[in-house]
Amino acid sequence: SEGTPEQPHGTFRTAARRLPAIAAMGFDVVYLPPIHPIGTTHRKGPNNTLSAGPDDVGVPWAIGSPEGGHDAVHPQLGTVEDFAWFVQRAGRLGLEIALDFALQCSPDHPWVHKHPEWFHHRPDGTIAHAENPPKKYQDIYPIAFDADMDGLVAETLRVLRFWMGLGVRIFRVDNPHTKPVVFWERVIADINTTDPDVIFLAEAFTRPAMMHTLAQIGFQQSYTYFTWRNTKQELTDYLTELSGEAASYMRPNFFVNTPDILHAFLQHGGRPAFELRAVLAATLSPTWGVYSGYELCENTPLREGSEEYWHSEKYQLRPRDWETADTIAPLITKLNAVR
Repeated sequence: SEGTPEQPHGTFRTAARRLPAIAAMGFDVVYLPPIHPIGTTHRKGPNNTLSAGPDDVGVPWAIGSPEGGHDAVHPQLGTVEDFAWFVQRAGRLGLEIALDFALQCSPDHPWVHKHPEWFHHRPDGTIAHAENPPKKYQDIYPIAFDADMDGLVAETLRVLRFWMGLGVRIFRVDNPHTKPVVFWERVIADINTTDPDVIFLAEAFTRPAMMHTLAQIGFQQSYTYFTWRNTKQELTDYLTELSGEAASYMRPNFFVNTPDILHAFLQHGGRPAFELRAVLAATLSPTWGVYSGYELCENTPLREGSEEYWHSEKYQLRPRDWETADTIAPLITKLNAVR
């Protein structure tokens, strides 16, 4: 979405213009959603509609097309060399780049044809799309690990080390709880044996036992239930839990919102709610984060009762007016200075 009026689709070069403002707010990591080619089969349209128009960009998490897979760059973003330049530009501002690592494919991903053993096939030969109830992802195929675990470990390590070679040292892992724990244990151990500074963040909104297990087998950071803890008692109980026995192995990362989650507290609380949650996240957790647009207090849901954004950036370009006076960036800057 960091494009121009003449060229709405952003590139690494146009997105770099936003980096100084992020650094000025006091953040030190810029996390990017998947930057890979996006599939066209069953591509989603705006607001998660099932029919995309010819100009709809699709969902970044529907990874893979004839132009490449997890080790390729979406051609409209630029080239691998442009990404390397972006990482270096961020580094000069004191920023690190974190990449999303989503181990899944669009139906157009090269793996679908090169490695059919990595997918569950129905009796009729088709592959079932991914689900994370109540959500359905018609444009995404999940990976099956029972036929070739060693091959998947090797390919995952190859992909991760490719991006590490371009300067990436932080990976936000999408839905790790839907893959075998032993898979992540092997992958993280291999990476951290040679590169102990590489960080893996588990984006696992799941049962507490699984969240804790992922932390125990190697994930250095974890998303949490902070988004859904809003009352004084909820916060007291949850922070007591996180600062107890789990503190020896689980490092929470309090995100105030995500591309998927706009809590009702923010929807109905207006600017004061955004300010309150920022203060809580920044002062209660060793690490915190915001999804782009939080500083503008974007709070329109897809529908009443939904936690998804209206005109979500997951499905369409969403340019923003960063110069608007209605921003809580000064508060965020002060919070990071205090930290």
